[in-house]
Amino acid sequence: MLLEIIDVKKSFTRGAQSIEALRGISFNVDKGQFTSIMGPSGSGKSTLLHIIGGLDRPTSGIIRINGQSIAKFNDRELSEFRRRRLGFIFQFFNLLPTLSALENVALPLLLDGKPIKEISARARDLLNMIGMKNRMDHRPDQLSGGEMQRVAIARALITEPLLILADEPTGNLDSTTGETVLELLSKMVRERGQTILMVTHDSKAASFGNRLIKLQDGMLESDGILQERARPVTVNTNA
Repeated sequence: MLLEIIDVKKSFTRGAQSIEALRGISFNVDKGQFTSIMGPSGSGKSTLLHIIGGLDRPTSGIIRINGQSIAKFNDRELSEFRRRRLGFIFQFFNLLPTLSALENVALPLLLDGKPIKEISARARDLLNMIGMKNRMDHRPDQLSGGEMQRVAIARALITEPLLILADEPTGNLDSTTGETVLELLSKMVRERGQTILMVTHDSKAASFGNRLIKLQDGMLESDGILQERARPVTVNTNA
């Protein structure tokens, strides 16, 4: 298995009130699985994703990714693990506005000190793969929402991460463009064996995964396999 979550709890205080955001979550994720996590506002789904991604720490419990217990990492080790082994896709893209699409995709490897020639070739290959061949030199303000999210997907893939964490990746897109992005994520799982953990409030978006975990009040409510979607994958390069 790639990801192990064992009795993860998270609590914090808000004024005089103590809040239990997660109340003992446990599950495993195998390599090459597209897992959707759903739940109403306040169910703990985003908190869980942030803890798995090392953006927050649990109050207690164990998180192992590829056999490594990330809760034991110090801040420097956790930062390096995030940069090298995890990919992140956010609702609002989080692209740097002064950089081109190519530069945004290349940035994680630039920060890691990889050779420029190698980085550029890999970034171009990824942008070609996701239908952005003719938009590489455009800045985010020259791209559509769908194009920006495809750039964010390429950026998440460039380090060849163990796990991609997607937090409401279609929440800022119209339904047609959002479906294109979800088709692309599904393609990454089928054709590249990528592992994706996606938080969403949208049942239609969740159905693009092959597994659905539901949270309620910080607890695991249900966990089941979804039927494979029997339809061809198309990437709309005009979205």
